Amino acid sequence: MAFDGLFTKAMVEELKEALTGGRVNKIHQPFKNETIMIIRARGKNNRLLLSAHPSYARVQLTETVQENPSEPPLFCVMLRKHLDGAILEDIRQFGLDRTICFEFKGKNEIGDISYKQLYVEIMGRHSNILLVDKEKGTIIDSIKHVPSSMNSYRTILPGAAYVEPPAQNKQNPLAADKETIQRAVDFNAGKIAKQLVSAFEGFSPLISNEIVARAGLANRETVPAAFLDVIDPIKKAAYSPVMIENGDKSFFYMMDLSHLKGERTFFETASSLLDRYYFGKAERDRVRQQANDLERLIGNELQKNRTKIGKLERTLQEAENAGEYQRLGELLTANLYAVKKGMTEIDVVNYYDENGATVTIPLNPQKSPADNAQKYFSRYQKAKHAVVAVQKQIEKTNEEIQYFEALLQQLESAAPRDIEEIREELAEEGYLKARHIKKKKKVDKPVIEEYMATDGTLIYAGKNNRQNDYLTNKAARRDDIWLHTKDIPGSHIVIRSDDPSEETILEAAMIAAYYSKAKDSSSVPVDYTKVRHVKKPSGAKPGFVIYDNQHTVYVTPDEGKVMKMRK
Repeated sequence: MAFDGLFTKAMVEELKEALTGGRVNKIHQPFKNETIMIIRARGKNNRLLLSAHPSYARVQLTETVQENPSEPPLFCVMLRKHLDGAILEDIRQFGLDRTICFEFKGKNEIGDISYKQLYVEIMGRHSNILLVDKEKGTIIDSIKHVPSSMNSYRTILPGAAYVEPPAQNKQNPLAADKETIQRAVDFNAGKIAKQLVSAFEGFSPLISNEIVARAGLANRETVPAAFLDVIDPIKKAAYSPVMIENGDKSFFYMMDLSHLKGERTFFETASSLLDRYYFGKAERDRVRQQANDLERLIGNELQKNRTKIGKLERTLQEAENAGEYQRLGELLTANLYAVKKGMTEIDVVNYYDENGATVTIPLNPQKSPADNAQKYFSRYQKAKHAVVAVQKQIEKTNEEIQYFEALLQQLESAAPRDIEEIREELAEEGYLKARHIKKKKKVDKPVIEEYMATDGTLIYAGKNNRQNDYLTNKAARRDDIWLHTKDIPGSHIVIRSDDPSEETILEAAMIAAYYSKAKDSSSVPVDYTKVRHVKKPSGAKPGFVIYDNQHTVYVTPDEGKVMKMRK
């Protein structure tokens, strides 16, 4: 990834073209460090995302819709008070730094014209969003407060004067010529890429490594030539936003980077690129924070049940040897005359063996001969009765393991709003104390995610057991098509059609595979059948069903295709 100063330049140009002159219609703050502004411009509503997330800070237009809290945070209230209905007059970047200023013209409480500035500073964990009174130059509020005790250079608190981030005093790469580049780099010192980052503003290691790669043998002639070759399309705003994926690593930039290997996906805009790149990343981070205790609880329950299975299987193996205890007891009874108290074992003829071989019977020296025989008969009776009970325990424990494995998978693909439903389910099942559950407004039915196949057919996906039960047992029609990964924990998927095309079935199967434990696998088996053939056994765990009359297809999950289908 590289939301560097040059990428910021491309984004500002994109936002200026789409938003300047637009009016602020709505403002939301769905998460602690992120705000969404709905700006009406060029005849359409645009969703402007401003993020001060410590790992995923960015500014972009987004198509992703987030659920908003019932009570807006204070910063959101202040934004609404000062910017609701305001006109966005300009968007500008501070040099090639990652600081963006949005200039607004609106009216104050008494109807007079007022000018406000919204600064977005993208600086890793120090990223921030600040609302500033332009005429007074003071901060009205910020999404993060920074007192002077934490930063002596600039205080970020309501009423404090707005001070720009410290200048880096680097050279502008867009104005650089061959001589400028040659003076900025010590070609005898090595580490050319690092020198370029230090010398030119807006540079990240990603762009400087590209320059060095294109230069080949780095010297006073090749590096300036490669530098100017890389910068030229940026100066002309000839962008080709791209995401490059190589295994578990992925990168994005507003132009192709030849030094990076991997599969390339190009986008029409930098915003659509970021929507694709960050799809699920920031959300997963929020889910991890909200669900940390649930993940620990489920992990502990899984470990406990897996340990229990091992003990039960050993008990079952011992129980299945019940006949051996009976045989030893009978042989010992037939030879009681030869047993003396204090013996630890005795060799007797095994009259069950056609060859008349001898068998050694262990004895308890503290018991009488008759008590030793009775001990074997008692173990026989106990083992015989234990077989059925242990088998039932193994079956129940396996169901518990299957249940918790499914919950772990659901946590991996859950949105923040899904976590509370999983928390409630664990409380209802007795695994979590109900007093730990935050009280919330009663919801009649869960929200089911919708997708649209290429031919326009609706596809629904359950993201947790509550959603799965509702989707399969209540919302789906009897002749709709139901899908689930074969023998793999995953979501219930329903196609709203009784006769979908083969392409739609494969697209729905891809969604099923993506929201399953096999998300990162290839050729994932997915079963599909009509909803009428799916049944929930009486007393079964939430989300558990059985089905028949199924067919199986094999698909490889593709996050990009899944995202395109998401409504």
